[in-house]
Amino acid sequence: MAKLITLRDVYKIYGEGLESEVRALDGVSLDIERGEFVAVVGQSGSGKSTMMNVLGCLDIPTRGEYFLDGTDVQELTDKELSRIRNKQIGFIFQQYNLIQSLTVLENVELPLIYQGINADDRYDMAMAALERVGLAGRVKHKPAEMSGGQQQRVAIARAIATKPPIIMADEPTGALDSRTGQEVLKFLQQLNREGSTVILITHDNGIAATARRVVRLQDGKIVEDHGQEVDWL
Repeated sequence: MAKLITLRDVYKIYGEGLESEVRALDGVSLDIERGEFVAVVGQSGSGKSTMMNVLGCLDIPTRGEYFLDGTDVQELTDKELSRIRNKQIGFIFQQYNLIQSLTVLENVELPLIYQGINADDRYDMAMAALERVGLAGRVKHKPAEMSGGQQQRVAIARAIATKPPIIMADEPTGALDSRTGQEVLKFLQQLNREGSTVILITHDNGIAATARRVVRLQDGKIVEDHGQEVDWL
């Protein structure tokens, strides 16, 4: 496998130089290879959300280097960063981040609109993604008309509609019951089997155990990084 993500001595500092300075990331170095399934785990305040924001090109490190598929992220413009987020990374969030005024189909089509994909292809791609998550029959519903598990499946469909090489899931089971959460984790494992690089952000050791590699953060530092054998769901 080839390196997809490289962090070298990365810091993310808020209020640098002030007495109240916070080092959310404190000298982090990390390689993630193409096709890995990595869980980044830590308690509140450990730096895992900041790690996700940096890896997902939602934020830029204060210091250090971040190379994504060989590209120096710090050298990119806001427009170029936006293009990477839209084409290379599929985001899945705990609270789904669906637009309540749009239908299921319209929510899934949204990133395709940003990519400039024409209406016919956009519809086909969105429907294919919804078919994968078992919601092809609910395309005209609004998010408020669906259960939490169904809304998370819509969010997954939106994330995979563009077939991005990286899936980044931030506490994707946090708002779900245990059975539905297991279904979401099983789907992430399936995406990884099909070649997607999956990065799972969680505070839960049990959820982290579903990944093939666990990176543990504490006080902005990596304190554990190991691969593991996993009995997949």
